[in-house]
Amino acid sequence: MANDARVKVTLVCTECKQRNYDTKKNKKNTQERLELNKFCRFCRKHTLHKESK
Repeated sequence: MANDARVKVTLVCTECKQRNYDTKKNKKNTQERLELNKFCRFCRKHTLHKESK
């Protein structure tokens, strides 16, 4: 398999704890967890989203 380095991750809102986004990341280039500012439709504002387990 050519895409063994790419893994599916879920992003969780830090304020309401809802799982809002699914994305992929390259595990070889980015070992630490992702932290992105994304729009949360439950909070209705831009919040910090972190990668969950």
